[in-house]
Amino acid sequence: MKTSIAVVFLSVAIAAGLSACKPNTPTGEVLRAVRTAEIRYDKAQETHRYVGTVQSRHEVNEAFRVGGKIAQRKVDVGQKVRQGDVLAVLDDTDYRHAEEAARQQLVAATAQAKQAESDRKRLDALKTDGSVSVSDDEKARTAHQTASASAEAAARQLELARNRLKYTVLRASQSGVVTAVPFEVGQVVAEGQPVVSIANEGEPEIVVDVPEDHLAVFKTSRYQAWLASAPEQTFEVALRELAPQAAAQTRTFRARLKPATPRSLPLGATATLVVERPVGEAPAAVIPASAITQNNGQPAVWVVRRAGGDPVGTVELVGVTVHGYRNDEVLVSGPVAGDLIVTAGVQKMAPGLRVALLGTTRGEAAAKVAVQ
Repeated sequence: MKTSIAVVFLSVAIAAGLSACKPNTPTGEVLRAVRTAEIRYDKAQETHRYVGTVQSRHEVNEAFRVGGKIAQRKVDVGQKVRQGDVLAVLDDTDYRHAEEAARQQLVAATAQAKQAESDRKRLDALKTDGSVSVSDDEKARTAHQTASASAEAAARQLELARNRLKYTVLRASQSGVVTAVPFEVGQVVAEGQPVVSIANEGEPEIVVDVPEDHLAVFKTSRYQAWLASAPEQTFEVALRELAPQAAAQTRTFRARLKPATPRSLPLGATATLVVERPVGEAPAAVIPASAITQNNGQPAVWVVRRAGGDPVGTVELVGVTVHGYRNDEVLVSGPVAGDLIVTAGVQKMAPGLRVALLGTTRGEAAAKVAVQ
């Protein structure tokens, strides 16, 4: 029993001696790794993109001036027409009957007018011997005037019937390309109902819808566009028209822009419009929106102050001036060019907190701190 106790005390003594011989190893500091971005100043541009379509400035919806059943269709979509070309024809049977009836009415009214004129002339001859009373003379003159007016009205009715017969043939009011033909032969159309759309290819425009919050910037910007079929061919466009009132359903404002230099564009093509406007005379830096935090209610960012050339540093809160917002970016000024700002996890930062720049492992950063 005494031998066992002696062995235990000896083991404890040896262990204490060995531990005393070991050098002191400092406990490594574990740093929080952060993602950073460098501040770079430039003349920042506020940019927006819109997707629109190519449309003609002058597009006419052709319609018959009379109603009826369509008997012939002369054009198809995509066909080019000239002014005066026949587009469609209505069944004119009823209009021919109406013209014939108007002609017969004119014949009857003309005969009555001649009869009334003859009666008046005979009464004028009998007035010399006093055999015609004043009352009969007035009646004859009135009958003549009435018959003459009826004949004149019948003539106008005949002219109207002829015009309506002529309107059964629809002709193009301008030269262009047919963009829509929403009818078929045999269909009954009403007077004034559009049946053919003709667009003038000579003045194409890009049409886009602008949200209300972009309206002020849109008016004072520079515009460039390209087509989906030729994205490498960028061309400048100029604002020609901006709707003064928002659309009832989309609450957007319709804008029409024409090429700055006349050029041919395929109607109906998809176009991308890029709107750029300088943010201001002062340069601004573009940083991720996730880097923005607050200091006493004012916008600020966490700036990393590096310790020499090591990938570690301490964070400091620096106020910034916000010049504008993009989708996931912010235009700011304030920090010195070249400063590194924290772009993720800003809510976990604190003044003086030591951090490791992303790209250096926690172990390597801790080892460097320990060596110091």
